[in-house]
Amino acid sequence: MVPRGFFITFEGGEGAGKSTQIRLLAERLRSEGHEVVTTREPGGSPGAEAIRHVLLTGAAEPFGPSLEAILFAAARSDHVEQVIRPAIKRGAIVLCDRFIDSSRVYQGVTGGLEPDFMAALERVTINGVMPDLTIILDIDPEEGLRRATERRGQGTADRFEKETLHVHRRRREAFLDIAAREPWRCIVIDASGSEEEVSAAVAEAVKKSLWEVPAEKIGETDSV
Repeated sequence: MVPRGFFITFEGGEGAGKSTQIRLLAERLRSEGHEVVTTREPGGSPGAEAIRHVLLTGAAEPFGPSLEAILFAAARSDHVEQVIRPAIKRGAIVLCDRFIDSSRVYQGVTGGLEPDFMAALERVTINGVMPDLTIILDIDPEEGLRRATERRGQGTADRFEKETLHVHRRRREAFLDIAAREPWRCIVIDASGSEEEVSAAVAEAVKKSLWEVPAEKIGETDSV
């Protein structure tokens, strides 16, 4: 068992397979005896789920990226305090589909919001809760959108899926840039392979990270 709670986030573009890989990793970790909490953003708590509907339907889009960023921040604050922080404190492994890096990319880079504004929102909303590990599932945006369309079937593309291929390519580069700037937290995994191949790479990365928790962090919960 891991000596403390552990927070893992999954990031990447549309159709990268985040939800599938979270499910497979959760199954693996639970089979090894770990308590695992799976969650998502926007959403994950009752208050945040209500905001999720507003965001993904595009109802907030006419008001601009600043309002969208503030709504994401409000949802994240509730999510952190109601779900993520309590789970980490009791020693669970938390697997989250999107977190701060999606805001940095979607509202910051392609939304054109000022870095200082985004950093201030992030600082207040996470209140010290940072991922121990971020897995960035990297896929060519054209293939990712094809997969997303196939998965959705006859459903309607959400607020972010419907944007241009150029925007999706910028987001891919932004995620890779975050990984390059924060290698102590982020690992990039090629998501173009089969579910099994990607799952094996994810499991290996998580195993390595779990058992390399610095000694000074063992039992550390006050910061979260």
